[in-house]
Amino acid sequence: MGANVKTLTKTIYTHLKLNSLSKAVSTLFESLVPVDNSLYASLFKLCAERRAIIETRKLESHLLTFTLTPPIFLLNRAIEAYGKCACLDDARELFDEMPQRDGGSWNALISAYALNGFAAEALRVFLDMKEDGFSWNEVSFASVLKCCASLLEIRFGMGIHGVIVKSGYSGNVIIASSIIDVYGKGGFLSEARRMFDDIVNPNEVSWNVIIRRHYDMGEEEKAVGLFFEMVKRNEVMPLSFTVSNALRACSRISAFDAGLQIHAFAIKINVVDTLVVSGSLIDMYSKYGDLQSAHNVFNQPNAKDLVNWTSIVTAYATNGRTKEARELFNEMPERNIVSYNAILAGYTQNRKWEEALEIIHLISKANICIDHVTIPLILTVCAGLLDIELGKKVHGYVYRRHLNSDIFVGNGLLNMYGKCGDLRSCRAWFYQMSRLRDAVSWNSILTSHARHKRSEEVMMVIWKMLEETPPNKHTLATILAACANIFALDATKQIHGFLVRNGYDMDIVMKGAIIDAYSKCRCLMYALTVFKATTSRDLILYNSMILGCCHNLRGDVAIDVFDMLKSEGLKPDNTTFQGVLLACICEGRVELGRAYFEVMNEEYCVIPRLEHYESMIELYARYGYIGELENFVKQMPFDPTTSMLIRVFDACLDYKHERFGKWAADRLNDLNPSVPFRFELMDHRRMA
Repeated sequence: MGANVKTLTKTIYTHLKLNSLSKAVSTLFESLVPVDNSLYASLFKLCAERRAIIETRKLESHLLTFTLTPPIFLLNRAIEAYGKCACLDDARELFDEMPQRDGGSWNALISAYALNGFAAEALRVFLDMKEDGFSWNEVSFASVLKCCASLLEIRFGMGIHGVIVKSGYSGNVIIASSIIDVYGKGGFLSEARRMFDDIVNPNEVSWNVIIRRHYDMGEEEKAVGLFFEMVKRNEVMPLSFTVSNALRACSRISAFDAGLQIHAFAIKINVVDTLVVSGSLIDMYSKYGDLQSAHNVFNQPNAKDLVNWTSIVTAYATNGRTKEARELFNEMPERNIVSYNAILAGYTQNRKWEEALEIIHLISKANICIDHVTIPLILTVCAGLLDIELGKKVHGYVYRRHLNSDIFVGNGLLNMYGKCGDLRSCRAWFYQMSRLRDAVSWNSILTSHARHKRSEEVMMVIWKMLEETPPNKHTLATILAACANIFALDATKQIHGFLVRNGYDMDIVMKGAIIDAYSKCRCLMYALTVFKATTSRDLILYNSMILGCCHNLRGDVAIDVFDMLKSEGLKPDNTTFQGVLLACICEGRVELGRAYFEVMNEEYCVIPRLEHYESMIELYARYGYIGELENFVKQMPFDPTTSMLIRVFDACLDYKHERFGKWAADRLNDLNPSVPFRFELMDHRRMA
């Protein structure tokens, strides 16, 4: 019998060397003798890696048939293999039939549920494990923390954190990283950062988690700062996903200088040609209008997958280069609905309705299922073409497909009916949306009525809404925002009066909405009155007041408000500095604007964004500081955008600065404009 086992084992290993797992397991399955435990373990491991469910079942059957008392660890490997194959019924059945179990058995089942997205069931098994008398270990905690993060069971996760500390596992970097993930996904970033700082030697996964969670929670500047701290420490090599997250954070906050540095670093560590990094770079460069750099990244080896094809089409489409976008779209080797949405969005954004209609017909011919993004785009085309009949057909499709509850679809229908002038249907659909309505819904219904000079009906809609049910503060703040967008001063005053008469709690959020509405309605005196009457003011309220002053061309008042902000010990952010730079433009305070720009990063650690550079260019250009303008533009950490160059060109014409004007014209012509720029002081014209 021993000779037979040796021959059988040798045959199985021969099949494995030839990469034929199926033949190896079939050979074992057809034999009538058991093999060594190590061979069973190796085969289960291979089955798990290759998601080979048939082979896993054959292997388990042979083990149970020809081994009187199968070792627990082999049955655990079988459960793990079933989990990797997503066959949870098999895993649970085997677990339940085991005459004896150990901690590994429980961990294998927990991991199987966690791996396949059954987080709630994994938590139940985790608790059952303790009730059955088994102790949790690192594997148990790692799996259950992953489940807490996916379910956003933060309180449960905090409890697990306490157990981990008591059990002495808090020094395990894998578990610590999982705890950071739980806190980060729940928005508890200070706790996540504290946990991260307690790790003695964070690994690449720890860094990736803390950076990603800051990015996800809108703390992009901190995410970028953490990435540069990781690079500075030089203890671990960043994952490609970490580089991608840092680039996307730069893109979101317009930190182009930091993005360029990260691009250079990605080249240095040889991750620039990975799909995830190349996709982030295409997105970043496209948002800055640098389509040439975006295309250079796209042309890298291994960069042209479906996602990046769609990204480069989106880049050209959103930057108004719809002709090139369409050429790239036509070259795509394969397309999905996201690809169609990208080119369709480009056409709608640039109001090219006939071309957009052609894409809609292509989608229909391709027999591709449209999604919740496609429908609002199609409705935008209907609105652009004033095609109410097509819009009603789309509404019918929405009804048949039960897409009524999607807020984007609902707002698309509101916009379509409003722009097509069917205000009756617009109001009817608005009332049907009921609690689904958001700020966009209110903006749409009010703007539609205002566009058609139906101001009385605007107020009728508002008061009908107020009569339906006592509105909460959020709803009223939304209505105020909508009033601000259509400059409805009377409506703003009436809502303000309604709040006062009905004793609503006028918290800082509501005060901000009132200030913003009065400011946009050109009633700065009322806005300042509400602002000064607010006892506890935060940064958002200050920003709203500063921008409101600028909107009303009262830069002097905005500067005074900024001084109040500093005296109260608040730290200005990028929005604050955008406001004070606009104030300097209003008042012609060039030197003060330059001083504000310089202290942004030096004193307040606020990274200048694209809009801050644009404001400085406008400040220098408007008041004739051409020498300072030239130095500023040429020292920027990125190439000037088209709009920046046009402003420089115009300023040089206005102030007769030929050399710098010709430089701007040359740079503009490098971008291949439809009408070439020529700098001529004689007639101040751009000539073809």
